[in-house]
Amino acid sequence: MAHIPVLTKEVLEYLDPKSDENFIDGTVGQAGHTLLLLEKNGQKGKVLGIDLDAGQIENAKAKTARYKERVILVHDSYANLKEIVKKNDIRPVSGILLDLGFSSWQLENSTKGFSFQKDEMLDMRYDLQNTLTAEKIVNEYPEDSIKNILKEYGEEKFAKQIAAKIVKQRAVKRIQSTFQLKEIIESAVPAKFQRGRIHCATRSFQALRIAVNDELQSLAKALPDALSVLSSQGRLVVISFHSLEDRIVKNFFKEKAQEGIVTILTKKPVVASDGEVSQNPRARSAKLRAIIKTN
Repeated sequence: MAHIPVLTKEVLEYLDPKSDENFIDGTVGQAGHTLLLLEKNGQKGKVLGIDLDAGQIENAKAKTARYKERVILVHDSYANLKEIVKKNDIRPVSGILLDLGFSSWQLENSTKGFSFQKDEMLDMRYDLQNTLTAEKIVNEYPEDSIKNILKEYGEEKFAKQIAAKIVKQRAVKRIQSTFQLKEIIESAVPAKFQRGRIHCATRSFQALRIAVNDELQSLAKALPDALSVLSSQGRLVVISFHSLEDRIVKNFFKEKAQEGIVTILTKKPVVASDGEVSQNPRARSAKLRAIIKTN
């Protein structure tokens, strides 16, 4: 399954790339957005692509080979944006993109247990240097901590019941696979919620992925750093895929606009058209917000 980048027309509209400008793609993934920028910012413009997943850096390298003189790929977290920019001496920066979704490749090919539709080890790490896995959380964290992760990061209304069932089951047998966890979640929620439009395990898997990769804290750290490395009149575009991320972005943009540092370009989040959603269902939950640095 090929990964299709979301909101491509809108990303180009709000980043507005021009010849010889430099850009940062903080979540380079399969390089879908990066390629669009490289097509627009020749002949001397560069794109710095960052990804926490080493596999994605390899994917991006293959996809951007024809632009290798103008693309810099770094295996790291966008939370370390300031240090990465300093180290790679990419200035001035005209625009930064953070697409916070994870890719089809990670679901289909990474074998890290991001999806409950395949029976894989419960890993969920983007970066294998990270010592925390989803398996460690479900087998070793106290019941209360598991409940809080599911409730806070997954907005899961049956967090208490699911956490209790996880703790009960792990006492019998260690929970090591995605299918094991999916079955536990299915048995913990009331029957009428087991087969909804969104599978009852979706929120719990999302919550564990966020916890393992410290995603919300990384985002909160990256936003002020992104603003500080942007040139005057530089643009920051963020695409989020769930309400927790969108809230962090919205509040940060609002606060900086009140301080007179930025102008908000998107009064409401920009969402995918019906046409895009029919071609790429994962675009359904994408929300794009953009600002321009004015001060």
